[in-house]
Amino acid sequence: MEVAKLRLSDFLKDYRRFSRNKVGTAKGEIIIEQYRNEVKGDHRNRPATKLYKEETLIALRKTWPDLFDADIARLTQKDCREWAARYSQNYSATRFNGALNVVRRIFDMAVEEGYRPDNPARLVKRHAVKAKQLSLPTQEQFHKMAEHIETSGAGQGQDCANLFRFLAFSGVWINEARHITWADVDFLKGLLQVRVTKNGKARWLPLNQSLRELLEKMFAGRSDESADKTVMRVYECQKSIDRACKLAGAKRITHHDLRHLFATRCIEKGVDIPTVSRWLGHQDGGALCMKTYGHLRDEHSKNEAHKVSF
Repeated sequence: MEVAKLRLSDFLKDYRRFSRNKVGTAKGEIIIEQYRNEVKGDHRNRPATKLYKEETLIALRKTWPDLFDADIARLTQKDCREWAARYSQNYSATRFNGALNVVRRIFDMAVEEGYRPDNPARLVKRHAVKAKQLSLPTQEQFHKMAEHIETSGAGQGQDCANLFRFLAFSGVWINEARHITWADVDFLKGLLQVRVTKNGKARWLPLNQSLRELLEKMFAGRSDESADKTVMRVYECQKSIDRACKLAGAKRITHHDLRHLFATRCIEKGVDIPTVSRWLGHQDGGALCMKTYGHLRDEHSKNEAHKVSF
């Protein structure tokens, strides 16, 4: 009752504003089309983000047709909860949370346009996302995998092995690796520039020993190439990785797991998490790294403690 009393004033305020500003009725499709235009017109949205949200709308059409076809003002909190239960059965927690964000924004726009007084989806709870359990290859397995890829007999075996090693030694995203050219490699200063990034902000990476040796070996056989030539000659090698995992007795990994492998090795070698975070291109000061790799830092701390003696 006390909570209800506290909410009563906001409830009445919403309905009074709605009674003054009500502009009539509208099907959800009208508001959803406005939402589409908002997404397309927002310059901050990358193409992948726009595609993701369009895919979410397609999934919403399948799981909640009334959101599109019914009067947006007639949809209730019960309708939202029932949709959430249906959606959760077929989609992961991450996908559900993304869809819930879209639904909330659609209802917010309906409120802004005066078609309804409140947002019935705001009380639907987000789902907890379980952290992915990383199953990364050991150092010995990694080198065996690289050798298997290199000696597979495939026409581009060497190029695939170069990409495989490059992702693990640099920690860059696969889409970032595709755009790196020889002009981005500064052997004199010991730096690698990543120009095309996920967040749109270029960054410089110091060349660690393994990365430098790999790039120097690659450049030695391709020194006649122009500076604007991409360093990578292949842009994905997942089938080769799958085969190498089986031959090396390791669990299956993806291109992105090689980024995790890079971060893991850095932290195990004592590199502090804020530095690793900058190398990975994160903009949160290390919060995501702490969430993903914090347990590694704790293990490293315990191991270091054994060195201390009085």
